[in-house]
Amino acid sequence: MRFGIDRLLAEPELRRPLEGKRVALLAHPASVTEDLTHSLDALAKTGLKLSAAFGPQHGLRGDKQDNMVESPDFNDPALGIPIFSLYGEVRRPTDASMETFDVILVDLQDLGCRIYTFITTLLYVLEAAAKHGKAVWVLDRPNPAGRPIEGLTLRPGWESFVGAGPMPMRHGMTLGELGHWFIAHFRLGVEYQVIGMDGWRPDEGPGYGWPLGERVWVNPSPNAPNLWMARAYAGTVMLEGCTLSEGRGTTRPLELFGAPDIDARAVIAEMRTLAPQWLDGCVLRDCWFEPTFHKHVGKLCNGVQIHTEAGTYGHDAFKPWRLQSLAFKAIRRLYPDYALWRDFPYEYELGKLPIDVINGSPLLREWVDDAAARPGDLDAATTPDEQAWAEERRPHLLY
Repeated sequence: MRFGIDRLLAEPELRRPLEGKRVALLAHPASVTEDLTHSLDALAKTGLKLSAAFGPQHGLRGDKQDNMVESPDFNDPALGIPIFSLYGEVRRPTDASMETFDVILVDLQDLGCRIYTFITTLLYVLEAAAKHGKAVWVLDRPNPAGRPIEGLTLRPGWESFVGAGPMPMRHGMTLGELGHWFIAHFRLGVEYQVIGMDGWRPDEGPGYGWPLGERVWVNPSPNAPNLWMARAYAGTVMLEGCTLSEGRGTTRPLELFGAPDIDARAVIAEMRTLAPQWLDGCVLRDCWFEPTFHKHVGKLCNGVQIHTEAGTYGHDAFKPWRLQSLAFKAIRRLYPDYALWRDFPYEYELGKLPIDVINGSPLLREWVDDAAARPGDLDAATTPDEQAWAEERRPHLLY
């Protein structure tokens, strides 16, 4: 299969509308071609008039390790063009930076999760482009989590840098498709084009969204090391809002969770008692790990690893958001007074608990903390959101 960047490079007729125009690129370390050339370098060889580039969270070429670790603006030493950070002093393009180009190409590998900030950056770029009369082209890439939908829809008033709009946690769209939805939902008057992929088959195994055996995985962010993390991320990202370790500081971040003061086997057993159907499609394994940085650094943690890399993986059955929600519920039942929720400024949101910012409302946290609430109650609240999103996204699907 071919990604959008590969088609743009291989098909001169696709590049023809860009001739004579000032072209910018929004990219990150995973913005590479089939032969692993960074997209900025590959585009520079085409003769296009590159005038600027932009980097999202974690940077254009380098990796900033954690949330709220900002990247500065700089000048590219080889190309002599300005590189503007969209995760530094600003998170929206400035008026001055928007005047450096006529068309911006967006080549970002997404993970298919609402909280992943690259989709919010796309929205901000579209809004700025509409204001300044600039064109936006998305060079599309796979959604490695595929088409399934899961999670509560973000509620009004809970918009943030990790919540661009009213969609569920696992949206099941590509970045190019999301651009079409953003334009329709927010009624943006912007010139927009998607250079689509050839041969993306999100419903086919073993990759179910990612072309395993065809394309190399390059981390789109430092703690996104493989496809298995991408599959679990719509659930494990919630760990950023709690006191449990999400595995940062280990070699399998966001595939596991744990702490020094929990009994992982008891947690798994309680999860199976409460809602065994929410554990389908994967294998849970109790384990031990010691983070080298971040939460519980240097402490031996008892934890649970979510395995989706074996032949037992069931793509349609796997429900990472429900699974992680169930883990929280099990811990709350086993340890009623456990200090589960963190309280700190999360992605520039003040005065709100991070777990609520992540979920786009307090509903998930309230379900966990309500001793009388059962798994069926969460299903009853969530399923209508998922069904509504399936209908809303339908007109914007390209594949």
